[in-house]
Amino acid sequence: MKNSIYLMLFFLPLLNSCGNKKQEMPGEKYKTLTVTTTNQTLQSNYPATLSGRQSVEIRPQVSGTITKICINEGDAVRCGQVLFIIDQIPYRAALETALANVKSAEAKLQTARLTANSKEELFRKNVVSDFERQTAINQLLEAEAALAQAKAEETNARNNLSYTEVKSPVDGVASMIPYRVGALVSSSISEPLVTVSDDKEIYAYFSMAENQMLDMIQQYGSLEEACQKLPPVSLMMSNGKQYEEQGRIDAISGTVDQGTGSVTLRATFPNSKHLLRNGGSGIISVPTEHKNCIIIPQSATYELQNKVFTWKVVDGKTQSTQINIYKYNDGKSYIVLSGLNTGDIIIAEGAGLMREGTAVNTENTTQQ
Repeated sequence: MKNSIYLMLFFLPLLNSCGNKKQEMPGEKYKTLTVTTTNQTLQSNYPATLSGRQSVEIRPQVSGTITKICINEGDAVRCGQVLFIIDQIPYRAALETALANVKSAEAKLQTARLTANSKEELFRKNVVSDFERQTAINQLLEAEAALAQAKAEETNARNNLSYTEVKSPVDGVASMIPYRVGALVSSSISEPLVTVSDDKEIYAYFSMAENQMLDMIQQYGSLEEACQKLPPVSLMMSNGKQYEEQGRIDAISGTVDQGTGSVTLRATFPNSKHLLRNGGSGIISVPTEHKNCIIIPQSATYELQNKVFTWKVVDGKTQSTQINIYKYNDGKSYIVLSGLNTGDIIIAEGAGLMREGTAVNTENTTQQ
């Protein structure tokens, strides 16, 4: 009997301490947050191909062997600058022949004109027949036509001679040169002599899904308004670094690619340092602004039958709540369109492990 009393006295403080501890913790402590509204900018990324403002493949207009290359690979060239010289000797000879033919035709024309005038005068005096007069007139017309043809051949010979100096039609930067002095080239060569790319501005072409394009147009009202009001876009270069200049979307294709269901867009970036190159690649980031919206972390949600749910804390207990979210996200959080209101308290982490009616201690609730 005495031993029993001692045991009761020993365990009584322990029982009291357990009872007091249970009263101090009305629920488990989970990380919770209070829903608020904020502004959110989503970045949508798209692979892009880069192209100079103008890229021109230079091919010769006449055939012959290259006698001189006037530029180095990668040089900055100006419009009208001579890039290559093709053997001019045969074309100079052709021009000299054309000039001689012009002089001969002019002499023949003078002779035919004198003959025609003489026949006309003799015809008036009834010395020659009308047949002879008309023959002289026809010979004059023939001489005039021959002179015109000779002058056309002279013009053609001058043009061909000028074409032996292959010039750049634009300002830009020269590509690699696959030909060397002595190579035989013509207008039908498959590989150009050189490509000159005007890269003061770089065009970044990328594709966007048709439904995203429709959302964007509806957001701004029209295609023209979207081009004018879209915020600046950024470019991540192929080395993984951010390009220092921002660009703007200034062109949107009017057709949808039937094979991919996408629409092509063009963003223009300044390129004063010539850092971006024609034919390069990168990643375009297009921001989408959302104002006064509810943002919650994805860790605060779980999915069930293609529907998204979160756990609200109501009267200290969890309550499963279905929410509607914006279709695009940044991979870390969701924009909630409906299902939550400002001031609601939700479970911030471990939503997939939570159960309905779990008691929650909300003392350490944070603001979202």
